[in-house]
Amino acid sequence: MITAEQIKKVLEERLAASCVSVEDRTRFHAGHAGSNGGGHYDVTVVSERFAGLSMLRQHRLVYEALAGEMGLSIHALALTTLTPEQWRSRQLST
Repeated sequence: MITAEQIKKVLEERLAASCVSVEDRTRFHAGHAGSNGGGHYDVTVVSERFAGLSMLRQHRLVYEALAGEMGLSIHALALTTLTPEQWRSRQLST
């Protein structure tokens, strides 16, 4: 199974991400029907490549970057995708 650190590395490289956070939530889904042993991850990706794209297109870029693992080592992703500007705005408001 792919690790959270491996997911982070793939997204940093393939999306030129300035920040990637991956939290492995698999333990909370033990015995979940249909998971076939794949992991569940909460993922936040900050990339300039998301600028001007809809959220759907941003998420597709993430899925494309992880295509080799989807449905195998990865069962589910909860995604947050942001541009660097959106990331800075969130940091200032918290």
